[in-house]
Amino acid sequence: MPPIVRAENLVKSYLVGQVRVHALRGVSLTVEAGEFVSIVGASGSGKSTLLHVLGGLTQPTSGNVFIEGVEYGSLSDGGRTALRRKAIGIVFQKFNLLPTLDAQGNIEIAREIAGERGIPPEYLQRLVTLLGIGERLHHRPTQLSGGEQQRVAIARALVNQPRILLADEPTGNLDSENSEAVLAVLLELNRTLGQTILMITHDAAAASIAHRVLHMRDGHLVEK
Repeated sequence: MPPIVRAENLVKSYLVGQVRVHALRGVSLTVEAGEFVSIVGASGSGKSTLLHVLGGLTQPTSGNVFIEGVEYGSLSDGGRTALRRKAIGIVFQKFNLLPTLDAQGNIEIAREIAGERGIPPEYLQRLVTLLGIGERLHHRPTQLSGGEQQRVAIARALVNQPRILLADEPTGNLDSENSEAVLAVLLELNRTLGQTILMITHDAAAASIAHRVLHMRDGHLVEK
């Protein structure tokens, strides 16, 4: 079985005004199914760029990304979108919840975007129970705490049962108590569902809950 995620010699550069910024400088990485991997680094180190490339949100300048053995570069734009919707869920620092929908509506919309109808009731119940939001499904975002909003966002990312969850600074907008709750949820998802998780963070303490911690510095990835 190939690694669930494999990156080969990723390079990403772009122009900011007249200056060329080198965000990724030959990054290679493998993540096995069921692993929880953290990437920690300072702002500007390239970690968010790496996550966006792995998630198919942006294309590298050069290099290759394989998801479950399928190379992004071999696919059309539509093929990449289909693979991303099927295999990858993404959680961002900003919750990005729709204020006009309640929590359940914000979760269900990911199914609609993927062209699916409804959520298997047993899976939804298991998911919201693990996330501790079962009693909050009919509350709108303004009625939820920051931690609850992030847990709704995690449920939305997982509702299509992706094999890979990419988490981009998932505790960046939370206080310490809610941060600990969200990290505990991610750990439980990995332990209970076997969810593969790749999380980026600037917080070394948050990163330490993972099976493996990688460090991003100046566009390079290193493992301690």
